Amino acid sequence: MNFFEGEMSLEKVRQTLIRLEDTIIFQLIERSQFGKNKIIYENNKFGFKNFNGSFLEYYMRERENLDSSIRRYDSPDELPFFDKIQKPILPNLEYPKVLHPNNINVNKKIWDSYINNIVPRICPIEDDSNYGSSATIDTSCLQALSRRIHFGKFVAEAKFTDPKYHEEYVKLISNKEKDKIYELLTNKDVENRLLTRVEKKARTFGQDIEFKDSDVPHLKIQPNLIPELYRDFIMPLTKEVELEYLLNRLNNPNMSEKDKEGNLHSSIDKEDYKF
Repeated sequence: MNFFEGEMSLEKVRQTLIRLEDTIIFQLIERSQFGKNKIIYENNKFGFKNFNGSFLEYYMRERENLDSSIRRYDSPDELPFFDKIQKPILPNLEYPKVLHPNNINVNKKIWDSYINNIVPRICPIEDDSNYGSSATIDTSCLQALSRRIHFGKFVAEAKFTDPKYHEEYVKLISNKEKDKIYELLTNKDVENRLLTRVEKKARTFGQDIEFKDSDVPHLKIQPNLIPELYRDFIMPLTKEVELEYLLNRLNNPNMSEKDKEGNLHSSIDKEDYKF
């Protein structure tokens, strides 16, 4: 989303999320072409000098250092998985203040869900030794998922500022009525359309296009897997971000600089999110 182009609206946010679907689905299809390759998620299997972690953690850290150097994490819709990363070599951009100051970051939970639940579902082969390719695609998948899920902040802000619901949100937030806030956030029709749309995209994007016509196309991934992943992981984590954002929407905006950096973890259960 271009933050310098007009005011934010729920429709603009939704259009961004729809475009992100394409990125996520393509990346998941790509990842499904390789083995699970669990060794890249296990600590100290490759002997990296001065690094105690997994192959994927090493790759992700190096990638984030590079991305950070060109200002990726200055953007309001990007959050790194690692806190200590390279400072930008480009001059700062003054982004419009579109969000209430917050420290919500559920990247650790995204990381765990991806490795423990998503990869095992989409990769039928155990190990094919394509460790570099797997880690490269994992990194792209994780970054796209993080951006999509943390866009819940923008969804929540757009809904909160909607004149039709603003007073109701203020009342519910003031009373900390989590269940009612969650209910007000939920639009089942929109969610059902999303699930139908991503399955159709998965079926379309996942086809091997042949010169010979065939009534039964060869699919790189089972299309029903994608809406399942959205329903079981992506949507619940997005809702978690939305709810946490709104619960703190009326708080004092004078947060510390560290909080404003967005590198802390969700206050829903901080101990579980230490990375």
